[in-house]
Amino acid sequence: MFAFSLLFRLLPIRPPNVELILTSQMPVAKAYGGFVGFFFGAISILAFDVITGTLGPWSLITAPAYGLLGVGAAWYFKRRSRKKHFVYFAIVGTLFYDALTGLTVGPLIFHQPFLAAVLGQIPFTLMHLLGNVAFALLWSAFLLRFLQPQEKKTVPGFLTMGFSTK
Repeated sequence: MFAFSLLFRLLPIRPPNVELILTSQMPVAKAYGGFVGFFFGAISILAFDVITGTLGPWSLITAPAYGLLGVGAAWYFKRRSRKKHFVYFAIVGTLFYDALTGLTVGPLIFHQPFLAAVLGQIPFTLMHLLGNVAFALLWSAFLLRFLQPQEKKTVPGFLTMGFSTK
């Protein structure tokens, strides 16, 4: 799943900010917990930065921020797994991530004026929201079906007539 998300992000003809990281991270975190969810997000960002030669000081903010989304997803999805919940988390998670990274990296690392960071972040976040909401609807619940163990189907007792089904 990690490799698929990373390869999708490396596609050359892809709208900016349309990616599968968060929408894959949500079902991964639900199925395997916060620890795996954290590292799925953090390593996705770091691997992309290394592969594309863009590893830099911003990676120290963006990677842990995506990791925190994995921890949050594990907590949020403990008792939730419907499509609408993936959409809700995609919206809140995208706003959290873009606010945390977009409003800190520019001003702190590149000495960008805060107002310029806010104004520049708006179209970036709108594209990010559009992609994450669309993939939350189409991808997250679909992926979760493959990650969660399937329940064993049992034969009702009256059909076994007292014989073991093992």
